[in-house]
Amino acid sequence: MPHTLALVGIGEIARNQHVPALQGTGAFTLAATASRNAGVEGIDGYRNLASLLDARADVTCVSLCTPPQFRYEDARLALEQGRHVMLEKPPGATLSEVEALIDLARARGVTLYASWHSRAAAAVPAARDWLADRRVRNVSMTWKEDVRHWHPGQDWIWQAGGLGVFDPGINGFSILTAILPHPLRLTAAELRFPENRDTPVAADLAFAGPDGLRAQAALDWLETGEPKWDIVVATESGTLTLSKGGAEMAVDGVPVPVGENREYPNLYARFAELIDRGERDADLAPLRLVADAFMLGRRVAAPAFRW
Repeated sequence: MPHTLALVGIGEIARNQHVPALQGTGAFTLAATASRNAGVEGIDGYRNLASLLDARADVTCVSLCTPPQFRYEDARLALEQGRHVMLEKPPGATLSEVEALIDLARARGVTLYASWHSRAAAAVPAARDWLADRRVRNVSMTWKEDVRHWHPGQDWIWQAGGLGVFDPGINGFSILTAILPHPLRLTAAELRFPENRDTPVAADLAFAGPDGLRAQAALDWLETGEPKWDIVVATESGTLTLSKGGAEMAVDGVPVPVGENREYPNLYARFAELIDRGERDADLAPLRLVADAFMLGRRVAAPAFRW
């Protein structure tokens, strides 16, 4: 029998990614939604999660697609009522609140899945396997896109807790922390804040790792045209390139077949697997890198941003 699921926060990412993924899976049935001003045709809709949970005892799983600043209370409510919870990326606005949710899920004996959709990209498992027994010398990550295209009019991303350019940048961090054999340590960061916003529009970061490993990341939210979501990993025995957000892979310039890119269907397959096994998966490594950047980063003023 499929798990009965409620989707909370019916914005662009929910409509374009979560709903199609749920419609194509046999593991879940989309039974209800919660959103202040949107819904899914043919599916029961509620104004908030509290009223949904009160009315729908049959809903065993909740997938949260709300902005990170507002996600903790809903996640806590669902977990306290014994529902399994999947979190869109980033899993929360702070490390502490997500750690509290992990503890609560463990205490209630339910699944908490902090999903990272870019880790589910087609080439990521192959990249991880290729790097597993190689000595990495240098890593270069470029994550640049047009905020006006990908987040039109969404002011929450510019408010404290919205992460700014780290909202897409954390996707690259989620890949790095999945494929590299050893963790990276942030050593320097420059964050460029528009004078009228609370979060950065661009950032340059430097990292270090064991055995002299060095890494750099360049993030920019004002890149027009095709987005640049690329990671280049130089090792002592070849260079790995991930492009299109982890959908494509090449080694020394030669493309490597990795199959169809199915990020969100893969996420829901993983969520179902965790529920069936009675397990939790909430890796905070990508969010920790972002938190380190805000702690260590040098703030630089940038021109005002307007839609």
